[in-house]
Amino acid sequence: MGKITHFVHQSLDGYIEGPDGAFDWPLMGPELSAHSLQLTTEADQFLYGRKVWDMMSGFWPRAEEYSTDAHDLAFAPVWRSAPKIVVSSTLEQADWNTRVIGTNVVEELTALKRSGARLLLFGGSELAGFLTRHGLIDEYQIFVHPVVLGGGRPVFSTPQERMNLTLVESRTFDSQVVLLRHRPADRQP
Repeated sequence: MGKITHFVHQSLDGYIEGPDGAFDWPLMGPELSAHSLQLTTEADQFLYGRKVWDMMSGFWPRAEEYSTDAHDLAFAPVWRSAPKIVVSSTLEQADWNTRVIGTNVVEELTALKRSGARLLLFGGSELAGFLTRHGLIDEYQIFVHPVVLGGGRPVFSTPQERMNLTLVESRTFDSQVVLLRHRPADRQP
């Protein structure tokens, strides 16, 4: 059986973007960068909602033109070659080895998991909330950064029913960012 891992950076006060969509605050030090690259290479496919897809597809195809950061330069070719899925009711097609799922999202992703696919969901509060409601996320890897944004987009955009989780790992990267890795309490590794 495959799985969906939710991989997300958040502020100490629970936001994945700041006011006006600011996303200039994650601290990608060498340890966190290495962990994130390992996580991406273990995935069979990257999974996005449309809003995160717009941000990612606007940067990663030409990241070398915008950045000299070591993490960006290492991840850009991984992103370009990885198979990707975008869940969207408005997007009809996407470039860069990307499939769009517009209907039957639960059924399509469940079938992928049954086939053994390991999907890595990058951020996105709406899709994360939707997949959580439908019990499709098998693991949450939430990276808490030492910043208070004071507003913005929360980790989950819609109210959730209570769901008990089991902490399976906590770790500090670069003496600054804390990983909180959880699984739903009713699932074994």
